[in-house]
Amino acid sequence: MTIRKPREPNAARTTPASHAEDATPIDFEKALADLESIVDKLEQGDLPLDESLKAFERGVELTRHCQVALKQAEQKVEILLRKTGQPEPFAAVGDDDVSAADAD
Repeated sequence: MTIRKPREPNAARTTPASHAEDATPIDFEKALADLESIVDKLEQGDLPLDESLKAFERGVELTRHCQVALKQAEQKVEILLRKTGQPEPFAAVGDDDVSAADAD
């Protein structure tokens, strides 16, 4: 018979990134799809308050997970660009590439 230690109060406040690292990692596309589903449910306004709060908390966790995944991808792209001899920093979404073309 196994006796389990009770959860600490802050144990429920872990992020999916930490859960994903401890268990099976959730991929970016799955996290994004889950986040979109949560947003749809919350926008409908049919969930009871307790479920809404749980869904919102999960949405925040998924958002953080996606932000970390995007940051890691951005860093990998920067490293690859440096290795190919292009020291240009990674352009943010919406940056204009016209200025780079005009410099030629």
